[in-house]
Amino acid sequence: MTITAIDLLMDRIREFCHKWQVTEFALFGSVLRDDFRPESDVDVLIAFSPTAKRGLTETLQMRDELQAIFKRPVDLIVIDMAKASDIYLSYLSNKLQKK
Repeated sequence: MTITAIDLLMDRIREFCHKWQVTEFALFGSVLRDDFRPESDVDVLIAFSPTAKRGLTETLQMRDELQAIFKRPVDLIVIDMAKASDIYLSYLSNKLQKK
């Protein structure tokens, strides 16, 4: 990838973050390792400003926009959703241990 292509990609990511009030944007997974392949997806983790509108519809729209930016499938993780999932899994684990 050329410097111009990277700059263009960064501009689109900045626009995306501004539009959706994203305060944290991180890539993780194979995109950062040597095993990233043409068929690999891009793993993205985001966090929002407290005033951002967010829900399932918005999350799906964001994922679609990121797929257009990266031109490949995207796995989108929203930090708040990840925290909620941990709480739910902890609840289930405690409930199962009591049985």
